Amino acid sequence: MITELRSYLDAFIASADEGSFSAAARLLGVTPAAVSKSVAQLEARLGVRLFQRSTRSLALTTDGDRLYSQVRLPWSEISDALTDLRQGAGKPAGTLKVALAHTVGREYVLPLLGEFVRRYPDVVPDLHFDNRQVDLVAQGFDVAIGGGIELTDALIARELSRVRIVLVASPAYLKAHRTPKHPQDLARHSGLLRRSLATGRLVPWTLKNNEGAELVAHVRPVMVLDDPEAMARAAATGMGIAMLPMPHALPLLESGALVRVLRDWHAETRPLSIYYTSRKLVPAKVRVFVDYILQEFPASGQAARFGQK
Repeated sequence: MITELRSYLDAFIASADEGSFSAAARLLGVTPAAVSKSVAQLEARLGVRLFQRSTRSLALTTDGDRLYSQVRLPWSEISDALTDLRQGAGKPAGTLKVALAHTVGREYVLPLLGEFVRRYPDVVPDLHFDNRQVDLVAQGFDVAIGGGIELTDALIARELSRVRIVLVASPAYLKAHRTPKHPQDLARHSGLLRRSLATGRLVPWTLKNNEGAELVAHVRPVMVLDDPEAMARAAATGMGIAMLPMPHALPLLESGALVRVLRDWHAETRPLSIYYTSRKLVPAKVRVFVDYILQEFPASGQAARFGQK
């Protein structure tokens, strides 16, 4: 009975997480038919329909959504505990679901993970790349790495790095336009503005200098984007000046595709952090991953580079 219930709930939660029986089957290492059958058997036992099915989509019903929100985190904790017992008490094992911002994940975190998977072969990182803020509890993530996730009593944040936002432009743009000497000079320049994914509003150019002065700079907008990586690429083509977080600016600054503008001025944003749920018993797979990133990220030198002047 317990084995059957675990199979039913694993299939239900994986299907809700992944949005399809096929993706859930790949995650669980079984066939889509087995996942569909387990979900159908759970529905039969409960006497309710949990999913609306079509040939193209799978969506939770109201009853399914209520069950998912109530069992997702507790069942994850139970599954982690059972995995730890099966693999040996406290031994890191199982799938580790990690949310990562695109550029930070690809450029700076992924290169660190080769040693992690060699050190912990029974832990399988399942990486999800998205610039939008995630809800770790509701979406079933074990860990997230990014900036600005809203903290609640259910979350713990450990800082990885301060992040400075800098003004950049291409050499070609600055050759064709007089290089600004003061933030007031930006008013005559073309600007690539950013729209916040969280609020939908344009992000103001609030600048500070090393002496503590602060002002809001104005620029002539030529394009609005909601992705900093796209902003970096647009600036590199010579479209205008952009304000970019240092993680997105660094690769293009190092290649020479972009150069700093008004080096004495910068903006600030929330620090880059690693987030995980504040469970009473943190699963071994989460504990070793968090400890590994907290050690290796500063050792890689990235933390110092993200906040450099």
